[in-house]
Amino acid sequence: MPLSEAQRRHLETRLRVERARAQTLLDRSLAEWAASDEQERAGDLSTRPFHPADLGTDTIDDEVEVSNATRISRELAEIDAALARLIETPDRFGRCADSGREIPFERLDIVPWAHRCPE
Repeated sequence: MPLSEAQRRHLETRLRVERARAQTLLDRSLAEWAASDEQERAGDLSTRPFHPADLGTDTIDDEVEVSNATRISRELAEIDAALARLIETPDRFGRCADSGREIPFERLDIVPWAHRCPE
């Protein structure tokens, strides 16, 4: 059964809430990362500007931060694409991109940017 108008409105609200949440996370993560200098990020206690033992930790910490920012950015792109689908082609929103079958509302309520069936 196609999504009702009430379900579409509910999903649009969910998408906008999730978009705001993800954008806040990304903004906070990038601001904190940019504000901290290398010594603070690594938690260095040494006053030396470079401590060889910290190089690996610094690199891993930076990679984790970049990975998190990338993941959140991708999620934002998926949410934006879902909002565009919902607004531009509301009759096709909630259909699996692979099979064309309807995605259960329960799944969309949990992950409103889903564009594939769970199977």
